[in-house]
Amino acid sequence: MDPVTEVAARFRALYGYEPEGVFSAPGRVNLIGEYTDFNEGFVMPLALPHTAVAAVARRTDGVLRLHSADIDAPLVELRVDELAPLSDGGWAAYPAGVVWALRGAGHAVTGADVHLASTVPTGAGLSSSAALEVVTAFALDALYGLGLTRPELAVLAQRAENAFVGVPCGVMDQTASACCTEGHVLHLDCRDLSIRQIPFDLAARGLRLLVVDTRVQHALGDGAYAERRAGCEEGARLLGVSHLRDVAYAELPAALARLTDERIRRYVRHIVSDDHRVEQVIGLLDAGDVRAIGPVLTEGHASLRDDLRISCPELDLVVSTANAAGALGARMTGGGFGGSAVVLVEAADADTVTKSVVEAFAAAGFRTPRVFPAVASTGARREA
Repeated sequence: MDPVTEVAARFRALYGYEPEGVFSAPGRVNLIGEYTDFNEGFVMPLALPHTAVAAVARRTDGVLRLHSADIDAPLVELRVDELAPLSDGGWAAYPAGVVWALRGAGHAVTGADVHLASTVPTGAGLSSSAALEVVTAFALDALYGLGLTRPELAVLAQRAENAFVGVPCGVMDQTASACCTEGHVLHLDCRDLSIRQIPFDLAARGLRLLVVDTRVQHALGDGAYAERRAGCEEGARLLGVSHLRDVAYAELPAALARLTDERIRRYVRHIVSDDHRVEQVIGLLDAGDVRAIGPVLTEGHASLRDDLRISCPELDLVVSTANAAGALGARMTGGGFGGSAVVLVEAADADTVTKSVVEAFAAAGFRTPRVFPAVASTGARREA
């Protein structure tokens, strides 16, 4: 049974009637531009084939019922007029937060029955939470006829995660899940939320982008992410700009010379240089020189490891082993402290590089990583 049919069937079994629609929204992997989104900088994510799928129907009695096929827990029943930020809702806080954000924005969402199932790996830095948020927002927008644009849905989903769940993420993950298109990487300007779809057909050029899930779980709510965000904001304040996006790459040495706190200096150096790396990658893709982005990815990893200090031994091992085995470039992706890395390889070398990474993990005593190709896929959509 395909996932859409299965989710609809489980909805019928749970709630005793047919869903009004079945919707999906993907996870994402970020090609380049890390921690730049909340600094109003640039990012370049692509949607993955892995999705959160939701069967949904409206209710008019103010009741919100949520169930997940992926969590061994009973159905969660809430009242939409009693939803409160930072209450202990576990996984249900993500879709419930979207309902709260929609209602807070003046949209008359009067309840829903929802059944969810996801193939996006959790804790892998691939935005499983954003997929849950966006599929909920997209479904409710469609069923309630709210008329919201995809970028507007992304912003509301981000608000749910920031204010309701309590994770101070930027808007990249939700925008990627809502707005990506098949065969393209998304260039997002996180200041004005303008987007550009950049062709990214690796197969046509004999290339492949591998995702290596280290299976080291990361949790962004543990304070490390928030600490780096606060450090970036402090750096902007000390430099007299609203956000680090306003520090030009050419001015970086002078800006660093004005900072006395070594930690703040490192954070500033990473953000400004990673914004520059996004611009480098755009130029290379526009010129058709896709292979040349490999070294830029590897430079990005060194910055995340040494300046932002969010890598871990497993991620570093992926990058060093893959590059030694012939990869064109590699870097960790996502929030860090575990999760995944991306590796750009010649398609002919994919199996060799994968084998080398798996063997290196075994030799180091690490868990066997999960390796799969990242195929640029479509954003949120109605399935049935």
